[in-house]
Amino acid sequence: MDLYADPPGTEAEHAARFSTALGGSSGNIAAGLARHGLAVSLLSCVSDDAIGRFVLNELTKYGIGSEHVRVLSGESRTSLAVTETRIENTQNTLYRNNASDLLLSEEQVLAVPFGDFDALILTGTALAANPSREATLRAMEHARRAGTLVVIDLDYRPYSWPSAHEAAATYRAAIEAADIVVGNDDEFAVVANGTHDDGLNLARSLSTADKTAIYKMGERGSLVFSSEGSFETGIFAVEALKPMGAGDAFMASLMASLAAELSLKEAILRGSAAAAMVVSKFGCAPAMPTPAELDAFLSRHSAPQS
Repeated sequence: MDLYADPPGTEAEHAARFSTALGGSSGNIAAGLARHGLAVSLLSCVSDDAIGRFVLNELTKYGIGSEHVRVLSGESRTSLAVTETRIENTQNTLYRNNASDLLLSEEQVLAVPFGDFDALILTGTALAANPSREATLRAMEHARRAGTLVVIDLDYRPYSWPSAHEAAATYRAAIEAADIVVGNDDEFAVVANGTHDDGLNLARSLSTADKTAIYKMGERGSLVFSSEGSFETGIFAVEALKPMGAGDAFMASLMASLAAELSLKEAILRGSAAAAMVVSKFGCAPAMPTPAELDAFLSRHSAPQS
């Protein structure tokens, strides 16, 4: 659950009111996919309380399946983010003590008919602690065995991990089971246990293992490495309201475009456009564009140059 200081520009400590929204990287990506008209389900856990029920209600509102969301009794809690809509000195306060989503179990994973889905999309948050870590790695194995595309957004958040070394080892195991790997230059460097150059070399090497790596570089755009070749893309310049949500929007529109059988280059372009749209609007999940909104944006903005 996201709580945004309202109106935009307000500092959280001075806010008289907050606006609610579905949150979390997986929730945002699912909302973006649903906005594209795709059938999407979330595999996660929520707490048996008002915040958990809020999330379930939001999933229903967006048309996201919750049949694989487990409601947990006990002392775990659905995560809460208190944040702001401003580009300078943005404050984000996350409450993730005993987070319900990190209690994803292998039992839940075994109940998922992965062969009924075209893709399994996961974020690094799910790998940060057990039992979710082992359950997520098992989900990747089952999905690949079922012929389902496996996609990981590295989404490395240092505060979630005991150490960078443990994160790197876990990510390497996950990358082995993935078909598409998405991350920024800092994240690939962590996985490579080295510098940005080491991370770039790691991303480049994945194409020889029949994987696709999307190496994001912020304002410098992204590099894409695949078995079919490599290319570079820029970003769409917009007046941003906030720094959050770009990666989730990119992933959602990237995958929706691939599902529509567009080329990888066109999918990257549409993902980049969606990222620009979301950072220029209020909220993350509520700002995810529909295909029509994305098309309208692209008609008004020229393709970015690398």
